[in-house]
Amino acid sequence: MAGNRGVVYKGPGRVAVESIDYPELVLKDGPGVHPKNVGRKCEHGVILKVVTTNICGSDQHMVRGRTTAPEGLVLGHEITGEVIEVGRDVEFIKKGDLVSVPFNIACGRCRPCKEQQTHICEHVNPDRAGAAYGYVDMGGWVGGQAEYVMVPYADFQLLRFPDKDQALEKILDLTMLSDIFPTGYHGAVSAGVRPGSTVYVAGAGPVGLAAAHSAQLLGAAVVIVGDLNAERLKQAKSFGCETIDLSQHDNLGEQIEQILGVPEVDAAIDCVGFEAHGHGPNHTEAPATVLNSIMEVTRAGGRLGIPGLYVTGDPGAVDEDAKVGTLKIRFGLGWAKAHTFVTGQTPVMRYHRELMMSILHGKAQIAKAVNATLISLDEAPQGYADFDKGAARKFVIDPHGVVRK
Repeated sequence: MAGNRGVVYKGPGRVAVESIDYPELVLKDGPGVHPKNVGRKCEHGVILKVVTTNICGSDQHMVRGRTTAPEGLVLGHEITGEVIEVGRDVEFIKKGDLVSVPFNIACGRCRPCKEQQTHICEHVNPDRAGAAYGYVDMGGWVGGQAEYVMVPYADFQLLRFPDKDQALEKILDLTMLSDIFPTGYHGAVSAGVRPGSTVYVAGAGPVGLAAAHSAQLLGAAVVIVGDLNAERLKQAKSFGCETIDLSQHDNLGEQIEQILGVPEVDAAIDCVGFEAHGHGPNHTEAPATVLNSIMEVTRAGGRLGIPGLYVTGDPGAVDEDAKVGTLKIRFGLGWAKAHTFVTGQTPVMRYHRELMMSILHGKAQIAKAVNATLISLDEAPQGYADFDKGAARKFVIDPHGVVRK
């Protein structure tokens, strides 16, 4: 049997590349695996040789110790790979196929799945609706920042690239289809972005950059990105966004007015989440800051897309309420302005095929927008450290050196 290595969470601030079990078509006991999922047979699944797997901001929340993730958890939910083994019940996916894996694990059989709500599948996580690879409280499915990984429900979930050679040529773009590109796009769609819209994107991390690029694809007239990190704002500006340095300004409306002539936008997207900080030179952590600020600057009747992550358990939170996900949100303001809020994880399968076509036909340049940066599996711990320091990059792990050949 072949060996396997993966990126393992070792406690707050620490990850390591370690030998892990080679995957089988069964979910075995291990860190984070729900007891009711132990021994779950997956003859509907496949084994992938991982071609690319990305470091996500959501992974960083765990690595910083801001969740209840157990030590020993194999990380990674953004996976692209080659099928090397198929289960008995797999009918349409074949060995040798190059595929994108939605980070949502979904059965295709329950009511939410049939309604394209694959982010809240009812059959894959005994604790609550929705599951993901390598993530806390998401059923215990083993993560894909590894050399090999098992993917269940393959016929339903996997997006097969039609031309393998063409896909490998565009792999730094296509690797974004597992999460970040659909997540940014979902944020823009949820915010009601359409041709001529003015849009504010909170956060210039990879998801914020993906949301900004998505807003451009949807025809936005102006996309404004706000962040505290000058390097990330420079990256947003590189593909045509207006920017606001929130470390220098504490009145967002005034800064938007300087750009648009009015202190409001048609649509806003929260790409920060629960580790948000206040604005201005003396900013400190304030988890409701982004939600409150985007309500202030979004026009009456506007929509708020909220792909930024919010959790029900945050042991490192600034106060007792925030530790259980209770935030001081000005809901009355949003109600008075008749705002629409769209929250929750992204149903990747709703978007990934159309975004793939946009990439393959040269309409989307997502790798350029997020500054995709290739690293080896052994370089993953350094990638996590650099990302945590605010590097304006989307780190893409190449476990087998396939992309670099």
